Amino acid sequence: MDLRITEIFLSIQGESSHAGRPCAFVRLTGCPMRCVWCDSVYTFTGGERISFDEIFARLKNFGCNLVEVTGGDPLAQKNVFPFIARLLDDGYEVLIETGGFFSTETVDERAKIILDVKCPASGESERNHWANLARLNAEKDEVKFVIADLNDWEFARSVINKYDLETRAKEILISPIFGIQNLAAIAEAVAQSRLKVRLNLQLHKYIWGADVHGV
Repeated sequence: MDLRITEIFLSIQGESSHAGRPCAFVRLTGCPMRCVWCDSVYTFTGGERISFDEIFARLKNFGCNLVEVTGGDPLAQKNVFPFIARLLDDGYEVLIETGGFFSTETVDERAKIILDVKCPASGESERNHWANLARLNAEKDEVKFVIADLNDWEFARSVINKYDLETRAKEILISPIFGIQNLAAIAEAVAQSRLKVRLNLQLHKYIWGADVHGV
């Protein structure tokens, strides 16, 4: 079996509650969404087909137990599901970064899902697969809202309350777009919210710059 891969690399985890941890990334090619702020446009096309065995050989050379399967949206490729299971069977700690368009129902329950709920400024909020929120595991899964402005923040607040995400998710990540001018206002809104959320800055971009291929 194989997957269409854009890149495989070793770095640090730049986002989520795992930020700062050494992490091996397997970035799959392809995504059905076209968020206006997307920083991974280079994953939409191209890539190369790489066998499972070759991917595992590269991961072994990294010597890192934390692996993130990302994209694009990794769930766009059907072979990703047995790949995730094999990673887990081999003892890896596995993070799945998914944009929320595809159902997470068939993702191996041992994997840790980081579910991106699209806000209005993305242009894709109407395509969220809301049933995914009911499948979150509060012991391990995280929800991420990429925020462009305070309107997005209010949208996130409404979703958090409507779907009771404070009890459904292990972490709720509020992720301002890198470089936006109203970061302080968003941080203040988060601080005043009394919600169990985490302001989630893209650590890799503050280290290496906006164009780095991070998480």
